Amino acid sequence: MKTNPVIRALKAGKPQIGTWLSLGNVGAARFMARTGFPWLTVDLEHSPTDIQTAATMFGAIADAGCVPLARIPAGKHEWIKMVLDSGAMGIVAPMVMDADEARAIVAATKYAPRGNRSVGGGFHAINYGATADEYYRHADDEILVVIQTEHIRAVEIADEIYSVPGIDAIFVGPNDLTWSMRAPDGTFPTKEEFEATLDRILAAANRQKVPCGLHTFSPEDALRRAEQGFRFIALGSELMFMLGGAADAVKKTNPSAAGEGLAKY
Repeated sequence: MKTNPVIRALKAGKPQIGTWLSLGNVGAARFMARTGFPWLTVDLEHSPTDIQTAATMFGAIADAGCVPLARIPAGKHEWIKMVLDSGAMGIVAPMVMDADEARAIVAATKYAPRGNRSVGGGFHAINYGATADEYYRHADDEILVVIQTEHIRAVEIADEIYSVPGIDAIFVGPNDLTWSMRAPDGTFPTKEEFEATLDRILAAANRQKVPCGLHTFSPEDALRRAEQGFRFIALGSELMFMLGGAADAVKKTNPSAAGEGLAKY
């Protein structure tokens, strides 16, 4: 049975820089899985991707030797079960607000007696190159469990959340975190305030010995964050890469028609 190299790299302290798939396109996933990123996250939270398409994308990614992850719409048992049974090798659970929620998320990724994941499915074993019996025996140790810190209230109790056993990485969603830090009049935090909050998150993760990461939007920023000590790092998305390349071409050939700001992730 295949092992999950991203889990092992993170445990060894090695940065793992991957990217997001937000288009819900199998063809794009097949090509992206061969670019050299160690992991790709299929976004089911902020995209129209359905579970059948996601399952095919997980398979295409795994067949290329890359690790397919799923950002689920919410940290709910039914979503976790569905994406794992469909072949994802890990989950990214958004907006985790307390330790009880983190414990429930971890439990949903593990079979009894370590958790309460239901036994069933077939695509999961195929993606690991295993029989069903092999998968059921070893899957608990090969599913990457990532929880997102996206709200300032979660930052206030970060140590409590991050101390939950079974969390493999913390991932900061910078957009939601920034919005949660707005003042009552809607004023956004300063860059310095935001960076200080990131420092608090990273320090809490380090105290609890859990790798921490965040979403970045340029290779330079991804490498800078790795130097700071972040480990599970997302660099843009396939949509950002596509639009960025197209916009650059248009700027060089027809500057007056160039569009801006079409993709944040």
